[in-house]
Amino acid sequence: DTCIVTRFNPNKGQSAADAKFESISAKMIWRVANALRPEVPINFDRILGASYNTRSVLEALLAHTPEFYFAYPGRIEAISSTSAVKQGHKHLIWRPSDPHEPNKMYEVETQVVISEIPSTETVYEALTISEPIAGIDIDIQRRHAQIQIALVMIGRQLQFRTWVAQNDKGIIYNDQRIGEIEGVIRSLKDVQLLTAYDQAIRAALLIDCIWFRNARFMPAVFEIEHSTGVTSGLTRMKGLFDTMPPIPTRWAIVAADSEREKVMREANRPQFRDMHPLFFPYSSVEELYSLCQRRHLSGANDEFLDCFMERCVTE
Repeated sequence: DTCIVTRFNPNKGQSAADAKFESISAKMIWRVANALRPEVPINFDRILGASYNTRSVLEALLAHTPEFYFAYPGRIEAISSTSAVKQGHKHLIWRPSDPHEPNKMYEVETQVVISEIPSTETVYEALTISEPIAGIDIDIQRRHAQIQIALVMIGRQLQFRTWVAQNDKGIIYNDQRIGEIEGVIRSLKDVQLLTAYDQAIRAALLIDCIWFRNARFMPAVFEIEHSTGVTSGLTRMKGLFDTMPPIPTRWAIVAADSEREKVMREANRPQFRDMHPLFFPYSSVEELYSLCQRRHLSGANDEFLDCFMERCVTE
């Protein structure tokens, strides 16, 4: 999970013989990887919050690889009611369609201007797992529950009603059981869309989250895979998929960003492809939740959700 590097500065009389060994962690790499977009400048200190001693090493390694260039995009500096474009800080730009000679650094001119705003934050209130699952770390269970809470709150903001897995309704969030939060469905027998399908109701009982709109629509079905395997979540969703009539919806695996490759691989198994599964990474869940918290979204249509999810099935 880590890459070990040696660091020394000849200008300070240091040599490889007495170099310090330091690590570039997988978490650090993932934070940078999740920020990459073609032709979009990124600033390492901003992405990594000025943490990680080896951030400059990773930046230098990337700058020497063929698909990365460094640049100094303009920076919008706001003063009172006026603004001006100033010389910006060093950024890296990923240009996969225009690789340069390896093991060298190249600067590229860019007309991009950066307007820096504070990074978004997602805030969770106090949460208590009332019936911890034996053998699973409590922090893992708590993270799973936080994502469930985020989905419930997003659904409520978008005027959806949310089903939460029967065995999770007792989780206490902000001194209230999840099952008692406004907008959470008490019983699937109350959902008109499913009343004629007893098998579908049984299959849905342990699905982590399901969004319903009005009495006729089901915008999304979610399985959160933080403590269990991706395949088990896909299998639970397939059980519901096979026991109800075909209706337009989204069958989404919600998982840590670092699990993307695994989700993509499992979702493309033949038995799951007809669901056209989606990947809804934690970062996107919390980006949407933060947006709901700060901007009180209203009037967004279902297709708005597609901006935050990635299709898994490859043709």
